[in-house]
Amino acid sequence: MTQSNWIKIVIAAFLGIALGLIYGWVIDPIQYTDITPNLLRQDYRADYVLMVAEAHQTDQDTETAARRLAIFGSDSPAQIVASTLVYANANNFTENEIIILQGLLTAMQTYQPQGASVP
Repeated sequence: MTQSNWIKIVIAAFLGIALGLIYGWVIDPIQYTDITPNLLRQDYRADYVLMVAEAHQTDQDTETAARRLAIFGSDSPAQIVASTLVYANANNFTENEIIILQGLLTAMQTYQPQGASVP
């Protein structure tokens, strides 16, 4: 191959990459809508659970807190809070945030859904 052919290949590749990036970032970028928190990164999931814990600390509504945590999937609310508490301890959350999460964990461990019978 001659040098002019290589130049044409490089220019074509550069134009293809540039046009692809322009199309993907400017013309038709991906727009996420109505996603659930279970698709979030671990740090954002922890922030969500912390917000649920702060709301629970204020209103003491365990049923609402459990419902808010249920959107994470099939794990129990107590398991979700426990894994968040492990993440919080490993990632230097403040002492106050850890105390709030521990309060929510205690509430979720003793939580009985409405209408559930105790054997």
